[in-house]
Amino acid sequence: MKKIGLFASAVLAQTALLGSMNAVQAQDAVPTIPKYVVVEKPQVNLADFSKDADGFYTIFNGKDFTGWRTYGRDEVTPRWVIDDGAIHFNSKGAGDGGDIMFAKRFGNFVLEVEWKVAKGGNSGIFYLTQEVESIRDDGSRQLEAVPFSAPEYQVLDNVNHPDAKLGKDGNRQSASLYDMIPAKPQNQKPYGQWNKARIEVNNGTVTHYQNGEKVLEYRLWTPQWTQMLINSKFHPGGWPLAFVLLNNCGGPDHEGYIAFQDHGDDVWFRNIRVKPLD
Repeated sequence: MKKIGLFASAVLAQTALLGSMNAVQAQDAVPTIPKYVVVEKPQVNLADFSKDADGFYTIFNGKDFTGWRTYGRDEVTPRWVIDDGAIHFNSKGAGDGGDIMFAKRFGNFVLEVEWKVAKGGNSGIFYLTQEVESIRDDGSRQLEAVPFSAPEYQVLDNVNHPDAKLGKDGNRQSASLYDMIPAKPQNQKPYGQWNKARIEVNNGTVTHYQNGEKVLEYRLWTPQWTQMLINSKFHPGGWPLAFVLLNNCGGPDHEGYIAFQDHGDDVWFRNIRVKPLD
């Protein structure tokens, strides 16, 4: 396991924050960015996974967790189980949870996955995820949450979960860019039914689809992206480290992991496939 960018990351982060906030003329005082490291662990080889004629790799075989691990861990924690060919977060299970991720970084790609939630369920699909540890004053390290570094395709029961009514203009409902851009049209199928997500990331252009319809598009690494972050819960006055990491999500190589969220509710994912575009 390799940890990179301890002091360089902090310096670059502070520089990025200052530049971004000046660019958008933010009114809040510039906060101090904690020192942090990005943890690098061994990655799987995509060649070991089946590939179809369209260039998609099936990254979950429906039988075991080959290629998967829990964020910040070397193994899959016990509350993630396999249920009738799907990855299932068991809210009533024993042991640890945590977000689950496929152990391969992607830059430009297309992800397709089917998902469903239990009544009142909440989860998410993260992309360009970094594994980040912040450095405390005493030198100890703290693993930061996945949303600190990764944009989120929201997974939610829009009818029965209260988050659907929070945020702005429905930007916390399913398929939305969480807390930033609402999915329109909002064509979710009800809890207990399978929905199909598609996420395309291509040279900074990100597109979300839900059940076969394009619902939003945006550009990463632009002044507009920075402004969206400042207007969201990830603004620099509240979550300064998250703001810096998201503002340059994917790090210097603009690559990261695909992860599914443990939000404490039952959620299922199946038919998970990825097509690299690089």
